[in-house]
Amino acid sequence: MVEKAYKFRFYPNPEQGSLLRRTLGCVRLIYKKALAARTQAWYEQKERVSYKQTSTMLTCWKKQEDLDFLSEVSIVTLQQILRHLQTGLSNFFTGRAKYPNFKKKRNGGSAEFTKSAFKLFDGQVYLAKSSQALPIRWSRQLPKGCSATTITVMLDPSNRWSVSLRFNDPRDLKLEPLKKRVGVDVGISSLIATSDGTKVNNPKYFNQLYKKLRLAQKSLSKKTKGSKNYHKARFKVARIHGKIKDSRLDYTHKLTTQLIRENQTILVEDLAVKNMVKNHKLARAISDANWGELVRQLEYKAQWYGRELIKIDRYFPSSKRCSECGYVVDKLPLDIREWDCPECAAHHDRDINASINILRMGPPGARKTQGNALQEGCRAGSVSLWSDCKT
Repeated sequence: MVEKAYKFRFYPNPEQGSLLRRTLGCVRLIYKKALAARTQAWYEQKERVSYKQTSTMLTCWKKQEDLDFLSEVSIVTLQQILRHLQTGLSNFFTGRAKYPNFKKKRNGGSAEFTKSAFKLFDGQVYLAKSSQALPIRWSRQLPKGCSATTITVMLDPSNRWSVSLRFNDPRDLKLEPLKKRVGVDVGISSLIATSDGTKVNNPKYFNQLYKKLRLAQKSLSKKTKGSKNYHKARFKVARIHGKIKDSRLDYTHKLTTQLIRENQTILVEDLAVKNMVKNHKLARAISDANWGELVRQLEYKAQWYGRELIKIDRYFPSSKRCSECGYVVDKLPLDIREWDCPECAAHHDRDINASINILRMGPPGARKTQGNALQEGCRAGSVSLWSDCKT
């Protein structure tokens, strides 16, 4: 059984839009109040406030006269945001994430409804506190026999509404096994290069709309903050960002699905993208290439469709190693896209050579020891290990 989520656009009527905006506002308010209370308790008494304690606080807040509007929205959404806050703080204390930030209204927001707060009847979704079905644009239907477990309503910064239906899919989605293995090297000039000699161009969606975005941001900077013209200009900037994001995500989905369908085993480098974007000269290009999302999609799609994804050691010198003899050059700047091996005189395309080396690294259990042995053997002038690896 696989857990999935289908996302759809919907266009609420004025009554639904008003209720949903109030719901998002209440969710944002409770999140801020709970986070402030937990932060204050930690700094003043060195105490950790639990989810149960914040749930009790929520009951008290609803009884206050100045917060009586909290009863106008579904209590489930307020309880769910407290659970999400608990998860965020748990991740922080275990070192998996940063400390949670306060939510901003301009970023839109989301509200999660569990099974007790919605109904899915006759192909229509009815949320708590609302008697009308959400006008969803159904681009596809849920698989037969599947029922949504949670529904999340989202508003993005460009003022677009969407709804995500999460469900458990019992279908067997595994594809027919193949014998093909491929190494994939991600890059900027070419989004990916595969070990069979294929290069996929990087569409660079941010660069395509950069001039338009720059003009929109320049116009926004001249508006009086808080005015109607300011909000109009802000939505215009957000819509451009939304178009860039949607185009990039759509392209990544199509590319990863093609790789999964055509190959049984895919080998990629385990890149630390969060550390790489700290380089301010390459941060924008790396973010636009969407490397992290590409690998993430390969990971869960491989699990769905019965494929294998192998991540090799990020410190393996895939670009600097000759795929013919195993010689490793000392330096290979990023501006050098092709090079000749000083040992065997083989001519290499930097990206294709890296993808071939990635493919030859083999299973992750042997990648470190094999890589170190290969490097030591090549440094000593012996290529027997590399020949064994190629065969």
